[in-house]
Amino acid sequence: MYKLFGRIASEALGLSDIGKIIDPKDFDKVEADDYVFHEDDEKIFFLIKSKADEYCFTNRALIHVDGKSAISKKRMLRRYEYFLYPIRNVFLETAGTVDLDVEIKFTMGDVPFSIDVDKKQVEKLKDLYKALFKISIITYENKIGLDYANQSIQYAVSSFSGLRAESKDVVQNFKDITDYSFEWLVTNRNKYVVEDFSDVFLKYINN
Repeated sequence: MYKLFGRIASEALGLSDIGKIIDPKDFDKVEADDYVFHEDDEKIFFLIKSKADEYCFTNRALIHVDGKSAISKKRMLRRYEYFLYPIRNVFLETAGTVDLDVEIKFTMGDVPFSIDVDKKQVEKLKDLYKALFKISIITYENKIGLDYANQSIQYAVSSFSGLRAESKDVVQNFKDITDYSFEWLVTNRNKYVVEDFSDVFLKYINN
């Protein structure tokens, strides 16, 4: 009974949920590994595990195995693809003299994250901070590029519409414009929407 109350008190104070950074050789021993799309070459690059939660950073997404309580076996799996939930507002809060943990904070889409990690592992956490910050910059710049590409094709089509109306072969011209616009949009989508950030993680994690 004493141990149970101890665990509950510890959880209420936030002491039981300090995460540990998992060594790569132990990635296959955590629950999150079961939800990685290994079949599609998805790879784990960084993993933080506390008593209640797992935060698994792959080349494609953050997989959050969410345990609302450290003393409950219930888990909620949430997956956040980097290209669908852009990362922003990345912060690293270092430890004070009496603190037991450091904290990394960021937002994915509209979802805020705040993860406490053992302060002894702050050097490794700095690597994750660099990777997430870099991804946030790449995603932001690519959004601007994609917006410019979309605006330019809209401007071109509207400018050409008057010339098209005077043409004898309206149907063919319409088809040509439609085909070109589609190709333009697909090309720029492939250019500016990054789904795999392996190169970023390889550059910053444990480097």
